[in-house]
Amino acid sequence: MIALVWNFALALAWVALTGSFTGVNLLVGFVLGYVILGFALRHKPVFANYVSKVPRFIRFIGFFISELVMSNLKVAYDVLTPTHHMRPGVIAFPLEARTDGEITIVANLISLTPGTLSLDVSSDKKVLYIHVMYLDDERQVHDSIKYLESRVLELLR
Repeated sequence: MIALVWNFALALAWVALTGSFTGVNLLVGFVLGYVILGFALRHKPVFANYVSKVPRFIRFIGFFISELVMSNLKVAYDVLTPTHHMRPGVIAFPLEARTDGEITIVANLISLTPGTLSLDVSSDKKVLYIHVMYLDDERQVHDSIKYLESRVLELLR
């Protein structure tokens, strides 16, 4: 977490030095700060961990945006066609996430994608109940949610 603060500080210093506070300039400053931290502090374990997590975070953002677009297209297709392909249902999803923060992030990302909605977490925090709009193949739904959870946990742990 401290490395992220340093990276933002370097990005803000870049913006101040250039005198142009724009999103693109802030992004350039963030990338330059990332490179500087990567070279200058590569032997410190905290910074080395941060440097390795940033590309994973960027890949996760790309992955989640593609999942979001595909889910939106599927729901839009179902809404616009005269026949409905929905087969709603509720599944019990066993969680690998253990902390409240991990469970919250996983549940919110599931709820953000159209066609799925996190309903409840069991009292022992081991099962997440999810309403699924397209429950054609429960194994496939389970695998896709498990893949999402594993990508989130890869970033958080």
